[in-house]
Amino acid sequence: MSLYWLGNDSGIDFPPVESALKEPDGLLAAGGDLGEARLLAAYQRGIFPWYSHGQPILWWSPDPRMVLFPEDFHASRSLRRAERRYAPVVTVNRCFQQVVDQCAAPRDDDHGTWITPEMSAAYVSLHRRGWAHSIEVWVGDALIGGVYGVAIGKAFFGESMFSSQANGSKFALKALCQQLVIDGFQVLDCQMHTSHLQTLGARLITRAAFTSILDTACKPLKTWIPPTHIIGEKR
Repeated sequence: MSLYWLGNDSGIDFPPVESALKEPDGLLAAGGDLGEARLLAAYQRGIFPWYSHGQPILWWSPDPRMVLFPEDFHASRSLRRAERRYAPVVTVNRCFQQVVDQCAAPRDDDHGTWITPEMSAAYVSLHRRGWAHSIEVWVGDALIGGVYGVAIGKAFFGESMFSSQANGSKFALKALCQQLVIDGFQVLDCQMHTSHLQTLGARLITRAAFTSILDTACKPLKTWIPPTHIIGEKR
């Protein structure tokens, strides 16, 4: 089966997600651009970009899909103990670019290198337009963890997270889920399966079930206006 190539014009011409390849799982299309209109159209359809430097833009819609229903976040006893010990402060959109940069930094497992300068610029642009958001975790003046993603209607599409100290990203994800529950969000998209996310309450659902959720969660098409602080207040 040949791969579908997107045009570089302003038309949003994604093929049906059901036509995605089974190997590699979910590869749907290549090409196109990372403009706001195309990215928003992709997310609403259950599609996301993921590629490495030197590759064309690759678009994915895996089946099954890893999701975390915000009310299902699982906080272990060790995480709760760490939270009491460090008393982290959790902010929203305080330093979006810094969170993206930390997520893009080289890691021992090489994850994060897919956040190319073009990807970073695209999400910073979405952030400025009110679509992309960062959750930051602070202990004192140190940024120890964070997560960023795109919110459309009542669906949050997680893109990446980082920790520079143990539990940093877990604190961020826990706080994000708490706020998403308060604000009536239906789903937090985790994209791909990892055992780490599974321990936090995420699970696999079929692509058909996921896109069915998006059919209602992403309507009406509107931005999320989160509080500036979820936990504590950074002075």
